[in-house]
Amino acid sequence: EIIVRHYVNLGIAAATPRGLIVPNIKEAQGMTLLELAKALEQLTLTARDGKTPPADMNGGTITITNIGVFGMDTGTPILNPGEVGIVALGTIKQKPWVVDGEVRPRFVTTLGASFDHRVVDGDVASRFLADVASIIEEPALLLD
Repeated sequence: EIIVRHYVNLGIAAATPRGLIVPNIKEAQGMTLLELAKALEQLTLTARDGKTPPADMNGGTITITNIGVFGMDTGTPILNPGEVGIVALGTIKQKPWVVDGEVRPRFVTTLGASFDHRVVDGDVASRFLADVASIIEEPALLLD
């Protein structure tokens, strides 16, 4: 059964001494960048202290996971039950990159994603991932 949700509960995968947990920021779609940063900070502190309540781990719609912390460049993230997508960021490494016809050192990462194609068309998912990449490349885009 597909349930359409009209909100974004943004899951943040967090490795803790007690294992991997995915608490989520409720109603993230209505938050400013500053509000998201504050919510992420609070979520991180609570997870590290082992005090994440079960309600904070229920109802996620999409998750972000950083597999780079484990030294992985890329991977295929697995959807969490009930979620429509998951985006994984790999390690950030300095590599030679062509910029304006010249090879220059640049920090690069690899994005990976999985989406429930019953809900999200592959074209839309690809465009979403391209938008995420653009924002990582140029964070000032979030300020427009």
